[in-house]
Amino acid sequence: QVQLVESGGGLVQAGGSLRLSCAASGRYFSNYAMGWFRQAPGKEREFVAAINWRGSNTNYADSVKGRFTISRDNAKNALYLQMNSLKSEDTAVYYCAGSYGIQRGIKPDDYDYWGQGTQVTVSS
Repeated sequence: QVQLVESGGGLVQAGGSLRLSCAASGRYFSNYAMGWFRQAPGKEREFVAAINWRGSNTNYADSVKGRFTISRDNAKNALYLQMNSLKSEDTAVYYCAGSYGIQRGIKPDDYDYWGQGTQVTVSS
């Protein structure tokens, strides 16, 4: 089992950057594929990015491709999301999630563990 805590959210102007972090506690973090999702008010939770257990393969939602980068440091039990060229439509609560069985899943049901979320607000 793994516990996840996100940090790094905040208020940023359009065109700016933020780096989200997700700290994992518990055993065997490196065994989990990880992902980032986001949820805006009144909308369903949507996939943002995912990374396999080793960090060698990633995939992204079309809406963030070329602007966001997911990475992980298994030695530090940490997951990251570098967000550049932020837009107002990126405003949402961002969640990190861990999957023991499915690599780089794009559906919330693909993931077993979730953090509490961190708010990202992009002002235009």
